[in-house]
Amino acid sequence: MNIKITGKDLKATEAIKDYVEKKVERLVKYFGENFDVTATIKCEKNEQIAEILVSVEGDTYKAVTAHRDLYAAIDKDIDILEGQIRKTKTKRDKMNKEDSIKQKELLNVEKHEVEDEVIKTIYYEAKPMSVEDAILKLQEKPQDIFYTFINIDTNKVNVVFKLKNSKNYGIVEPE
Repeated sequence: MNIKITGKDLKATEAIKDYVEKKVERLVKYFGENFDVTATIKCEKNEQIAEILVSVEGDTYKAVTAHRDLYAAIDKDIDILEGQIRKTKTKRDKMNKEDSIKQKELLNVEKHEVEDEVIKTIYYEAKPMSVEDAILKLQEKPQDIFYTFINIDTNKVNVVFKLKNSKNYGIVEPE
């Protein structure tokens, strides 16, 4: 743990340095000894301002508090930092847990993989319309890549689909 304490318009006394070091010890339970702390203390008008910056493995946590009592400002900063760290750790743990559950599900799916069987059925209503109308319907739904309809000219089921260039369309017609 590397601690750098600086004072602007206010001298960082040994008592203040010891107090900051003692309070920063509370963060050891989250990171171990592998983090850097930069504390800046300053005085503006009637208030003492404590700014504490914690850097660990690419993450940065920052708290700035103004109070009449510098020690109270430091305490508040440490509380804020602990809250930020807990929130981040909880998010990461939740994401890691979800990722591991997803991985486990994928492994189970891969073990029991079904081949050459219909595993999903989608029902839709095919309406009689012209090819031009079917293209307009397909354009209304940009997320879809095809549209099935009954061609009014042939009375047969047709499928109009977007080509890879997304500018033109193709049509599937039975013989």
